[in-house]
Amino acid sequence: MSEENNNMPNSASDTFTDQSFVKRSTLYQEFLAEREEILRHKWIESEKQGKDIGFERALLDWIRKHRESWRSARNTKIG
Repeated sequence: MSEENNNMPNSASDTFTDQSFVKRSTLYQEFLAEREEILRHKWIESEKQGKDIGFERALLDWIRKHRESWRSARNTKIG
């Protein structure tokens, strides 16, 4: 077996361990928190407009209007 293949999972339990690590990672937790905010924004804006605005539109709108302040507030809270 070559050295570059040594980092590959050898069994289902190795894959499970890798997935558990990912789910505990700070980056993944930040992704989930941000996604939750985007979905909340999607719901609020959809209610205002009386129709589903879709995830992509909500994502772009949230990034443009709220992401920077949300991240600042979150970093202050965490840090």
